[in-house]
Amino acid sequence: MARHPNPGHGFGQRRPSQAPPHPQQSPLFKGSPFQPLPAPTGASPFRLDLEAIVPKAVAAARKAGGMAFHVVGDTGGVLDPNPQTLVAAGMEHDAGVSGQYGVPAFFYHLGDVVYFDGQAEQYVPQFYDPYAHYPLPIIGIPGNHDGDVFDDGTRTNPLPSLATFVRNFCAATPGTHSPDAGEASRTAMIQPNVYWTLNTPFATIIGLYTNVPEGGVVEADQAAWFVGELQAAPTDRALIVALHHPIYSLDTYHSGSKPMATLLANSFASAGRSADMVFTAHVHNYQRFSIADVDGGGVTPYFVAGQGGYHNLHKVAKINGQPLITPYAVPGQSGVTLNSYYDDRFGFLRLEVSPNEIAVSAYTVPRPQEPWDQVPTLFDTMRFDWKQRRLVTGS
Repeated sequence: MARHPNPGHGFGQRRPSQAPPHPQQSPLFKGSPFQPLPAPTGASPFRLDLEAIVPKAVAAARKAGGMAFHVVGDTGGVLDPNPQTLVAAGMEHDAGVSGQYGVPAFFYHLGDVVYFDGQAEQYVPQFYDPYAHYPLPIIGIPGNHDGDVFDDGTRTNPLPSLATFVRNFCAATPGTHSPDAGEASRTAMIQPNVYWTLNTPFATIIGLYTNVPEGGVVEADQAAWFVGELQAAPTDRALIVALHHPIYSLDTYHSGSKPMATLLANSFASAGRSADMVFTAHVHNYQRFSIADVDGGGVTPYFVAGQGGYHNLHKVAKINGQPLITPYAVPGQSGVTLNSYYDDRFGFLRLEVSPNEIAVSAYTVPRPQEPWDQVPTLFDTMRFDWKQRRLVTGS
């Protein structure tokens, strides 16, 4: 009988380790190749004041003593528009809800605006139409699918990587109507680059672009910029870092990224300044972690918020077939605690930031088979004293 020592077959992708659940692993597959970054549309060091977009909202926030805004990623409804439509409707409702600091001022997107490869023709069905009635500006960072131009090795987007993202988020002048917007009234945003810093009265948000390969790649020039922005960030306001690929995740599909964890750890050490809170996406669910600081002086909340509308949710690992009970101290990962999660619904986050605290509220929206007129449901809340680096509520 003939032997076939190397038949060359390929089968299913292995899952992240689930015995015990592991929040951080090297990439389980390569993904598409690294893509060169587009030229910036603004001047270095790529900063934008929120006041240049919504001056009235900034004035109202200063008067109220704090501000509110939305956060989520992975929104594109490429194969099923209903989950994205429901999340957009939920955010539209919440945009009119006045909290301690008034109504939200903007939506910060954590990447994967358009699936699967950033195509211009997908911006109307996956961006402009779903948010046609959302009354706030949408800003943020691109995800791997925004920058990808290949599908299983075949070129599907003839334009350079991120060309359409730049056209719709990085216009050189306010009031620019993107050719990708169709008849939508929403104009392109004026971000200075695909990685950039948003200055607000109560928080500095540094957004990294982690490119296309699985696990993320950040080259030396962006890493050096990141250290410089950490050092330059005002100390009298909260410091938030946003990137697409997660640092920690207990899902059964992607897991967290060791390369991005190393990037953040090295950057924080070089800058002598750490983030007060970190937001990521890529994994299609909601997870909230608290990570003990190296010096033992407090904790840093890390979030996965990729439940924004892409139809395929990612499940969190189970133990002996049973869901994890939170708070869950991750075995073998000193100081890493999963505080809360949901992996069976779509939703979004609302942040409220003041001179001393960041409050995060995680909402879910109706499932497509449920009545669509239901308002968002509060699932999880957390208050974090960013000056003392401690959880006030939400253990």
